[in-house]
Amino acid sequence: MIVTAWNFHLSNISNNLQGLRNTTILYVMPKRNALKKGIACRLSCRFVHEEEPVLDYVAEHSYVIDFDEVIDKTELLKMLRNSFAGFEEKFEFRKLGTILQNENLRPLDETVIDLDSIIPLLH
Repeated sequence: MIVTAWNFHLSNISNNLQGLRNTTILYVMPKRNALKKGIACRLSCRFVHEEEPVLDYVAEHSYVIDFDEVIDKTELLKMLRNSFAGFEEKFEFRKLGTILQNENLRPLDETVIDLDSIIPLLH
């Protein structure tokens, strides 16, 4: 997991963080070269307070797979869960000593992941 953005919007931080909320978005893109196939997962999270951004956090993780390997929905979901776990782990470490030290990421909502549209990226 590589963190590509960790941007605090300091002007939007107050002492009262009541109502702070966050949203995480998962993007999945194909990855290919002459010998391998795979996917790149990009997770983007935004913390907001009263509609004003507080933190933008983005990280990326890739999976490289041999061409002859077949990935099913169960394996794909495991890969996406592992990417989110790495994303969450990086957040837990980086939030220490910040105004977000008592905050957690919302769990990944697997019900909105369209596995059927991601599987073709792995063929």
